[in-house]
Amino acid sequence: MTPESILGTIEVSPRAIASLASEAVLRCYGVVGMVAGTVRDGIAEILQVENSHRGVQVRLSDGQVLIDLYVVIEYGIRISEVAQNVMESVKFAVEKALAMPVAEINVHVQGVRVSADE
Repeated sequence: MTPESILGTIEVSPRAIASLASEAVLRCYGVVGMVAGTVRDGIAEILQVENSHRGVQVRLSDGQVLIDLYVVIEYGIRISEVAQNVMESVKFAVEKALAMPVAEINVHVQGVRVSADE
């Protein structure tokens, strides 16, 4: 993503955007973790090639930011409410940092974890 300014351009890598999104997701109530979205990402995680942005995929298309999040949610909490909260939190965090709108955020619930207390 390269917004223009009077002095030149500002480049923000998809990896930086993924980092912002990941931090916002992990602060959300009901989210217990993030997982690799694809088999390729899972293999890279096992091989420790790239593990810092597990569960976040960022695409840039026509100046728009599209984010896919792969999360694990705590059992017993309404999934739709957690997912909505995740979307709003990520949208706020990324838009605040970039001063550009996020076009799409997709939350993929990959699992539900039962805590040891139950």
